[in-house]
Amino acid sequence: MFQPGRTLKALLPPLVAGLALTTLPAPPAHAAGTLTNGGFEADGTGAATPSGWSESGAAGASYTEAGGRGGGNRLSHWSSSAYRVETYQRLSGLADGGHRLTAWVRSGGGQNSAHLALKNCGGAERRTSLPVSASGWIRIVVPVEVKGGRCTVSVTSDANAGNWINVDDLTFTPGTATGLSVKGADVSSLAKSEAMGGVYRTASGTPGDALGILRSAGMNYARLKVWVNPADGYNDKARVLATAKRVKAQGMKLLVDFHYSDTWADPGAQSKPAAWAGHSYDRLKKDVYDHTYDVLSALEAQGTGADMVQVGNEINGGMLWSEGSTDHWTQLAGLINSGYDAVKRVDAATPVALHLAKGGDLAGTRWWFDNAVAHGVRFDVIGLSYYGYWHGPLSDFQTTLDDTAARYGRPVFVAETAYPFRLDSEDAHENIIDVPGELVPGYPATPAGQAAWMDTVANIVEAVPAGRGLGVFQWEATWTAVDGNGWDPADPSSGNGWENQALFGYDDRALPATAWFRHR
Repeated sequence: MFQPGRTLKALLPPLVAGLALTTLPAPPAHAAGTLTNGGFEADGTGAATPSGWSESGAAGASYTEAGGRGGGNRLSHWSSSAYRVETYQRLSGLADGGHRLTAWVRSGGGQNSAHLALKNCGGAERRTSLPVSASGWIRIVVPVEVKGGRCTVSVTSDANAGNWINVDDLTFTPGTATGLSVKGADVSSLAKSEAMGGVYRTASGTPGDALGILRSAGMNYARLKVWVNPADGYNDKARVLATAKRVKAQGMKLLVDFHYSDTWADPGAQSKPAAWAGHSYDRLKKDVYDHTYDVLSALEAQGTGADMVQVGNEINGGMLWSEGSTDHWTQLAGLINSGYDAVKRVDAATPVALHLAKGGDLAGTRWWFDNAVAHGVRFDVIGLSYYGYWHGPLSDFQTTLDDTAARYGRPVFVAETAYPFRLDSEDAHENIIDVPGELVPGYPATPAGQAAWMDTVANIVEAVPAGRGLGVFQWEATWTAVDGNGWDPADPSSGNGWENQALFGYDDRALPATAWFRHR
């Protein structure tokens, strides 16, 4: 296991560890808003207090050492005993308005708290927790509105013995302080859950409308899947229209996710709807166009038009197999463009998203979108699913997301992510994630672990350069264990393997992870 600074820290007296943060004389603030020594290169290794920075608390637990991301050195927090330390820098002479702190970080996890913060900036403190990433560096951001020309940049650890963080290449620049524009969740399960007796409660236990509870938590976008003719009658056109009215009544925006199937469409299954079986390729193009236009025009007619549309769901292998598989790129391009044209006919301003799974797969994502561009596929936005227990480490996810936004010049968002708040099942169906070995290191299957995961993914999206990170949809917020609302739409007894990853707990109460809607 990676453990930084062992040689150096073994030489430091342990008595500094575990001290409470203390108030030290304020150093002079730096003029003109410049962040001094953000790369920690000014002092060489072993500096107890890096030039330009100040410390409080267990000062011996904060130091520079070799192994920087962009240069020779980095800032590290570590001690052999429990410790609490803050490394900070006061800035003055700032222009009022939006600013953003950017930093590259690593953490072994386990701390009571480890975060970057902007405080004393003229408003509420803004804070971003460090993601747990023991090997790869992760870029995170902290936005703030400066009032009064001053701001304090802070790196803080409240840690147990042996916990560590690395920080490097900090910058503090003027710019927008606005967070993510999309703070959403997929709520496709809601209508059937309620019909089968599902109940939703606030965190304090008061029964309420699930959409209202999520909206009060800060959710601003709902995602609804559309099947063509599902066996259970849910997630079809009529049900989507009904739920869309509720979404819009809450003041939220709507993403419509076309599966072009009667059941789940994903990288391993893209079966044609029964009504389209045996159709020629040219007929399938018309089917896609007509179905897309029919649903979206009906939504528009009732005053609940889509704000974004997915043409296909996790189409890594294509859609409407076999005619639209990636073995037939020209045909796949034609099917996608039929859907695109239908969306634009209803409303030319509605952005069209293409959605792939495997958000940590840089090579696979490049291969897919390079082919799409080469074959003239039209799209406006890129969505990626990222489940950390399947799709690689957070550093790979950030690399893929950043590269995709830059390479194709499109905004990007996370179309699906989730994390368990516990591992046991509430029904007789085996959960998709149900053993500790499946978890992402540093993120326990607890309400706090789930909340930390959502915050981490959201911050990585917010950190996408050039403001191209749109936001995140959690999947599937309202799919609790309600009898009859099972995995298989043709089998009510099939059970639900995702109830331990919803945003409502086994007591039906909203979980702490709903707070991520407001954190970003």
